[in-house]
Amino acid sequence: MFKVTVIGKPPLPDNEHRVTSLDTPKEGVWHIPAETPVAFIYNRRNYAVMLATPADMADFALGFSLSERIIDRAEDIESLEIRHLDKGIELHFKIGAKRLERLDLRTSRRNLVGTAGCGICGLDNADALFAPLKPVAAKPVSIKKFALETAMANFAALQKLNQRSKSVHGAAWVNKVGVVQCLREDIGRHNALDKLIGAVVHANIKTAARASGFLLMSSRCSYEIIDKAARAKLPAILSLSGPTTLALEKAKQANITVYARDKTGGVKRMG
Repeated sequence: MFKVTVIGKPPLPDNEHRVTSLDTPKEGVWHIPAETPVAFIYNRRNYAVMLATPADMADFALGFSLSERIIDRAEDIESLEIRHLDKGIELHFKIGAKRLERLDLRTSRRNLVGTAGCGICGLDNADALFAPLKPVAAKPVSIKKFALETAMANFAALQKLNQRSKSVHGAAWVNKVGVVQCLREDIGRHNALDKLIGAVVHANIKTAARASGFLLMSSRCSYEIIDKAARAKLPAILSLSGPTTLALEKAKQANITVYARDKTGGVKRMG
């Protein structure tokens, strides 16, 4: 794996904030998640600035780079320097000549400035929305009901930051029997998934192992969730909110099975 150097003191992912109830004059404490600009800089080239929770930056760096197709594998990153500055975080990458050439071609015709809730702001044009995704599997996989229910039952307790703040998204990789293997959190659902993808690769969870498990998202299942899952070879998704029509269309192309929690707390297979 690539070398990571950290400069400066990492900020806290959340902070205590004094609040006053409108029902009583008594003051209390609320944990507020941090929202920090994170700049992605490849070989001194500015590529994107994302607003994210300042945690798990090495995972975010790797997952975002894979999702954005700047690199094809972790080995394409030669080194990463994480700089914690007063105004935010800078991720300085060193990548190889071939990947840099591809990056220069893409950045010559686009500009990506992302927010915590951004979806398709970085696409070259609308046609990219309808470009078919490559199948993740030969056919859609089926996840056992007990595994889906087990993961949902344990999910909230594993979201440590959300337990404090009640306002961040979670993304988890779950094995075939419903045990959460890896979890990441962020104010943005896309950021949380990028962090998870980076963590899965860092943990060396092979594609073969991913083929029998599923992705668990605290948010709705949007187009970009499907897109990122397809690139990471994740064959099934359980979202705690419903999917969009475009997400289901793209999932069908990629042979990704989509499950969603219904209003009663049960699970429905979508399509």
